[in-house]
Amino acid sequence: MPDTGWIASIVAIAIFALAVISVVHALLQRRDTGTVIAWVGLIVLLPLAGSLLYWLFGVNRIRRRAHALREGYLIADPSADGASLAKPPERWQRLLHSGDRLSPFRLVGGNAIEPLFDGDRAYAHMLAAIDAARHSISLATYIFDYDQVGERFVAHLQQAQDRGVQVRILIDAIGARYSRRNTLRQLRRVGLPAAAFMPVHLPSSLAAFNLRNHRKMLVIDGARAFTGGMNIRRGHSHTNPGPHPIHDLHFELRGPACTQLQRVFAEDWQFATGERLDGPLWLPESVDPAGARACRGLPDGPDEDFEVLNFTLQSALAEAREQVTIVTPYFLPDVALTGALKAAALRGVQVDILIPARSNLRLVEWASRPQQAELLERGCRLWLTPPPFNHAKLMLVDREWALVGSANWDPRSLRLNFEFNLECLDAGLGQELATWTDALREQSHPLTLDEVRARPLVSQLRDGAARLLTPYL
Repeated sequence: MPDTGWIASIVAIAIFALAVISVVHALLQRRDTGTVIAWVGLIVLLPLAGSLLYWLFGVNRIRRRAHALREGYLIADPSADGASLAKPPERWQRLLHSGDRLSPFRLVGGNAIEPLFDGDRAYAHMLAAIDAARHSISLATYIFDYDQVGERFVAHLQQAQDRGVQVRILIDAIGARYSRRNTLRQLRRVGLPAAAFMPVHLPSSLAAFNLRNHRKMLVIDGARAFTGGMNIRRGHSHTNPGPHPIHDLHFELRGPACTQLQRVFAEDWQFATGERLDGPLWLPESVDPAGARACRGLPDGPDEDFEVLNFTLQSALAEAREQVTIVTPYFLPDVALTGALKAAALRGVQVDILIPARSNLRLVEWASRPQQAELLERGCRLWLTPPPFNHAKLMLVDREWALVGSANWDPRSLRLNFEFNLECLDAGLGQELATWTDALREQSHPLTLDEVRARPLVSQLRDGAARLLTPYL
């Protein structure tokens, strides 16, 4: 019988070396102490499995902008996005200054922003915009189901291309797998230029497997745009949602700030395909004002835009004086954000956090529960929104400053995903959004400290165990 002991020794040495490399990388790259401890502990306890999981889910940074920055292209030129807001209100100057330091863009006026409170309305506006396109259409989404809604979008996009409009469609490679029928294949079959963001080819793409493009953007002729939380799928429809209805919030934007969305899309498209979208067809030299509202794009991701969202949320909480309203489907803020929420409530700010009564991701729901007591103890108010599942994302400060877009209050959006949010400063828009959140709060159940403390011990233990998985969620 041949001696195989040397093979086992080599395998053991290789696993040990991989574990050492993983631990060293975690110690050098990770910022949050709790996350470092979690990953190092997992690697030490399970050298092979822990190392593989670390490289699959724990490595959350890439560099992708160096080439574009060297060429002075895309979002490296904030002056190309229209005139900055001439005189921002003194009340908001510090928060806007924070945005100037974090975002490659400047707050610009002259925009019209319309909230679209249900999928039927949002999709109708988006399809009408596609039909009205004259030069270019840029569409980025996380999920693009090839269902009743998806088929309508494909048909309208094909019609636009047939009449001479340039069309580009970017779908996240993991999000594309949500659809039973492959939408990318259908788009390419009808001749529409479509690409997957970060295709998964294991093991070569192991380190980037967990970095997804969660952005939802549609830009028409560089002057009309849509962004928010809605994917393209039947569940968002109000009249015919199917078995899994979803309530969501989207926005239509007109004016100079649309150029910012186009620049972010162009960078993503170049990264995914190598094709450069440039010139007035995609980036018009100027966009006429369409309203009086001020906004700016806040791209965030595990690249050069790392932690833009996290610091924006902290800055907004620090500037709040009267009221903060947060609507999010997934609520797992880190220690710093949790502290900022509690500090705002202790200052006398009314902090309202609206989350679904029942999440579509049970593990995330369980993991979010252990922190509820400490938030309630410090004066934050938690509201459980009724079905259907509320997928809307919104932060509203003092009914005037709003942050809307694709990001959730969870580690995936804060550290892993490529997200796009829109910072808006307008009292009229703020009041409109406040009216919607007030109505949603009236329909919701106020979670009390007594209810949290009365949860069965078994549930508390389950929730606590789920909380330990927060760095991996």
